[in-house]
Amino acid sequence: MRFSLPFLLLAGLLTAAPRFQVKLAPETGAAARDGRLIVVVSKQMQGEPRFQVAWGLETQQIFGKDVDGWKPGDAVEMGGDTPGAPLHTLADLPAGTYNVQAVLNVYETFHRADGHILKLHPDHGEGQQWSRSPGNLYSKPQKVEVRDGSAVQLALTETVPPIDPPKDTKYIKHLRVQSKMLTEFWGRPIFLEAAVLVPRDFDTGSERYPVAFFQGHFPGDFTGFRETPPAGNGRDAQAYQFYQDWTSGRLPRMLLVVTNHATPYYDDSYGVNTANAGPYGDALTKELYPAVEKQFRGIGEAWARVVFGGSTGGWMTLAQQIFYPEYFGGAWGFCPDPVDFHAFQTINIYKDTNAYYDEGPFERFPKLLGRLPNDHVLATMESFSRQEAVLGTRGRSGGQMDAFHATFGPADAEGYPAKLWNAETGAIDPAVAKYWQDHYDLTAMLQRDWDRIGLKLAGKIHVTMGTKDTFYLDAAAHRMQDFLDGTKLAGKGPYYGGSFEFGNNRPHCYVGDIPDGIPMLSHFVRVFADYIRGTAPKDADLNSWR
Repeated sequence: MRFSLPFLLLAGLLTAAPRFQVKLAPETGAAARDGRLIVVVSKQMQGEPRFQVAWGLETQQIFGKDVDGWKPGDAVEMGGDTPGAPLHTLADLPAGTYNVQAVLNVYETFHRADGHILKLHPDHGEGQQWSRSPGNLYSKPQKVEVRDGSAVQLALTETVPPIDPPKDTKYIKHLRVQSKMLTEFWGRPIFLEAAVLVPRDFDTGSERYPVAFFQGHFPGDFTGFRETPPAGNGRDAQAYQFYQDWTSGRLPRMLLVVTNHATPYYDDSYGVNTANAGPYGDALTKELYPAVEKQFRGIGEAWARVVFGGSTGGWMTLAQQIFYPEYFGGAWGFCPDPVDFHAFQTINIYKDTNAYYDEGPFERFPKLLGRLPNDHVLATMESFSRQEAVLGTRGRSGGQMDAFHATFGPADAEGYPAKLWNAETGAIDPAVAKYWQDHYDLTAMLQRDWDRIGLKLAGKIHVTMGTKDTFYLDAAAHRMQDFLDGTKLAGKGPYYGGSFEFGNNRPHCYVGDIPDGIPMLSHFVRVFADYIRGTAPKDADLNSWR
């Protein structure tokens, strides 16, 4: 058999590429594992590489490979064509000394109600963090010399331990409920959690309270509340001052609630019903929130129920108010994720053909995902998406872009999220873009449905945003504002009657100008209480909780 010279040269290059051989140690248990094997290659000789993967220039290198039915004692090999990020393949890794660590993000099999059988990583109380999710397996960090053709031996010997659930205190209480709706959708028990900050004298009183639901990723527990004096200033000092305000009688009494609702795709569900994660919007508003109000003496009426949050939580805040216009009495969305997909960060999903580049007849420039305060690049859309594709195929990275695909998009033929753009090329799928528009473009929904929901939302929508948002979220907020401001024009009403506040040159996540020395939560508790008193029915009890 004859081979051409280019073929022999290519074969030589592939042979010369380094390899990683990862063994699943028998001491990790007898069961075979499915999952995503991730090898982290770090130039930092101190610490664990699994904690050194980031968004920007300081990230370390990762390589990833799917494994199915991996038996203890067996080894999996990563060769030169194994995909990676930032370097695209293992063959691109230069020779050198590295700190190397392997992690297996373990998948379980879900039998979903729609008939699809999926292999996914369920959350274990950490908020979809592959590097520290309980039950995941990892190797000890290993200093190695990588050379052409070398084979690096690693062994998964360690298991991430379980996370202890938070304990109740005098002021912070916890609630965990099994969702009937989500359990039916996923074919296994699914739980929702809440941490509730109760007011002073809660245990000895019988008053019923307004509720402010905070939205924002996976908080785990209630933060921003500290009962002991800190050593220095900063967030701990603000948290302690808020504790003093909360317990001294300087603030109105209400319930502040944070919730945990991670999905197999992200650290939170975005608080809406979706094709890929199920009916989280209904489960929260019909199961978890009523349970919180019942157990902790919430007033339980829309006028006494507000929602607020920032970034992902900002989008969720506005979405829950819009999707459930009569359930909440008001919404404060800080620096929300894109609320208009004409400005999905730096992508116009309806006009652009590529998510990674602005393209002309002969030239193209990379689209940016984020900017630093000095205007330097935080990450590009391509670098960010490629990193997620290495961490998990089929939308299983647990990352931000995959969260958008899973939340805003339909399911594909096999039941996994249908992506808006191709992870390799960035090519945008117009059919998926149309699905996003019809179901989750909040501005498009307001425009389409204003005649039906406008009166129900009057006075309820409040948005803050920096004009130099780190992730270019300000453009979408301006587009929503343009529509809502236009409802004041003749024939365009009813007028929305809410507010937009843009902080000049402020980055992510601008929450408005709060007077110096006042904790954010202290400020907004007063804002919410004043708003609730101003919008409450005439016969409402406004005195017992003041």
